[in-house]
Amino acid sequence: MVLQDVDEHAGAGALVGELHAAIGLALHCVGLVTNGSVRDLPAVESMGFHLFAGSVSVTHQYAHVSEYGSQVEIGGLTISPGDLIHGDRHGVHTIPLSIAEDVPKMAERIAAEERELVEFCRSRRFSLAGLDRMLQELPGDGLEVPIG
Repeated sequence: MVLQDVDEHAGAGALVGELHAAIGLALHCVGLVTNGSVRDLPAVESMGFHLFAGSVSVTHQYAHVSEYGSQVEIGGLTISPGDLIHGDRHGVHTIPLSIAEDVPKMAERIAAEERELVEFCRSRRFSLAGLDRMLQELPGDGLEVPIG
């Protein structure tokens, strides 16, 4: 579920809390992405509903839907209906549907490379030359793995 708070002061009151999370789950939504605020964090977390919000507010907001099914912008990210969205505690981003099936394989590859680097950095065999060699062997700049 993606909701853009278009008020002059986005986040003045929470758009989603325990009640709307329950409604979202009933509609087979797994979470909410919004530039607005949310509330009832312990209750929402216990439901397994994910929240990615601009802020947290102690109060709710009286809101009305001005339009639906349209493209929105949340924190500089443009989201369109049908987009695949991935989020974690660091934020959210969209994933092109054309590469979606490759993401799990690439994520495991990146995680394995990172584990290997961390293990090397913590080992007695660590050296700058060895680190340089390992980084040179990574695809791209060593920070991102190109997909596609």
